[in-house]
Amino acid sequence: MPLQTVEPRRLYRQIADQISGMISEGGYTPGSRLPPERKLAKQLGVSRPSVREALIALEVEGVLDVRVGSGIYVTLPGAQGRRDALRGDSGPFEVIRARWLIEGECAALAAKNASPVQQRAIRAAHAAMIKESKRDHNPLEADRLFHVGIAEAGGNSALVLVVQTLWEQRMGPLYRSLERKLEYPKMAAETVREHQAIVDAVGRRDARGARSAMRRHMNQTHNRYIKEWTPGK
Repeated sequence: MPLQTVEPRRLYRQIADQISGMISEGGYTPGSRLPPERKLAKQLGVSRPSVREALIALEVEGVLDVRVGSGIYVTLPGAQGRRDALRGDSGPFEVIRARWLIEGECAALAAKNASPVQQRAIRAAHAAMIKESKRDHNPLEADRLFHVGIAEAGGNSALVLVVQTLWEQRMGPLYRSLERKLEYPKMAAETVREHQAIVDAVGRRDARGARSAMRRHMNQTHNRYIKEWTPGK
């Protein structure tokens, strides 16, 4: 028998499969509510962010309906999801952590290496974020241009490709589904301030400050996406 390609199973996928099995074995019917996120994490012995990724994956696949402020509801029996919709997606918290590592260094390099033209491009992207934020509390296109511009200013084309790839993951269905549940009107003002700190540090040629500002931004992004969302937490 010919050997088959072995694909690594992402942690959120493993958790999602366990939750699907729990739904099937526990006799949960469409419309019934699952235990809250914190309880699921304790039962499975994993972190809440990992459970949250799994729950969102199952919602994207049509198995669950996660209602912020209400609960986690079954829509289909556990094994009937559409897994192809998430093929290749990294978990949102994996993406945030990777960005913390990579983009922090990109910001430090930008502070050291950015040309005057690149400095202006970074400031222009930030200005576009401010303008877009008046219409949309999540100005994604200007946000993407800002982060790619920081990477380009660092002078390492390989890192630019990494950042672009991370942004492709950041715009995927799993990340965006989680993000849409937790967006709120003041989010844009917060992210604009966080980006301003990066702009200022890069403008001062302060590599350490730029790295710290980018990492604070990523930490705050993580905090925004892990805040409580259902009864019983």
